[in-house]
Amino acid sequence: MGNGALEGAVIAVAGAGGPAGRAALLRLAEAGATVVGSDNDPERLAAAVDAARYAHGGATVTGETVDLLDLESTRDWAARTEKEFGRVDGLVHLVGGWRGSETFTKTSLDDWDFLELLLVRTVQHTTLAFHEALQRSDRGRYVLISAAGATKPTAGNAAYAAGKAAAEAWTLAMADYFRKAGGEQGPTSAAAILVVKALVHDAMRADRPNAKFAGFTDVKDLAESIVDVWDKPAAEVNGKRLWLTEKP
Repeated sequence: MGNGALEGAVIAVAGAGGPAGRAALLRLAEAGATVVGSDNDPERLAAAVDAARYAHGGATVTGETVDLLDLESTRDWAARTEKEFGRVDGLVHLVGGWRGSETFTKTSLDDWDFLELLLVRTVQHTTLAFHEALQRSDRGRYVLISAAGATKPTAGNAAYAAGKAAAEAWTLAMADYFRKAGGEQGPTSAAAILVVKALVHDAMRADRPNAKFAGFTDVKDLAESIVDVWDKPAAEVNGKRLWLTEKP
């Protein structure tokens, strides 16, 4: 088990049941953190939690189904986590989704309605629910996973890029809260954005053995970069876009 910045930390992971969430649970547990995952798919979440526990005997990894589209449910999750473990040192936001179109003119606003909930509303709810606990921590971090498309949207990805851009803006506003709360001494907690082109995992490679996945970030490398956010001082990562792919 780890003995670094995450030793003894309590980290919540939203969207813990997907491939990126599974990799994050594993790496955070390896780093010595108590990990509290949530997902809207209880079976997928249970499998991810069991895998992290099995890989790292003695690690505390728990999971619960939380409706992140309901602000009070999200606040209850934050309060329960802090009450049970005495602190919350991080929230990693891995809730995702994608919809695109052939051309800009064929963009469906139904896609925006769908993506706004997954990409924006869940960020709003988790930031509002966890920001006070993260500020109370001596190493609080909010980590958003975003996409390069938010910086350079393409014609067929208008809804997705706009959702990611909105999530980034909301996270940067939280970073300003941490900056102001730190006063002259600087922030003790941080909100940071990890930017990828797209994510890839072993199952994707197995399904498409000839694909190059150029510029994609492996979920294991993403998990490593998530851990790295705690290795840096809060002032160094607060309000920063940390690029894991080539900047457009």
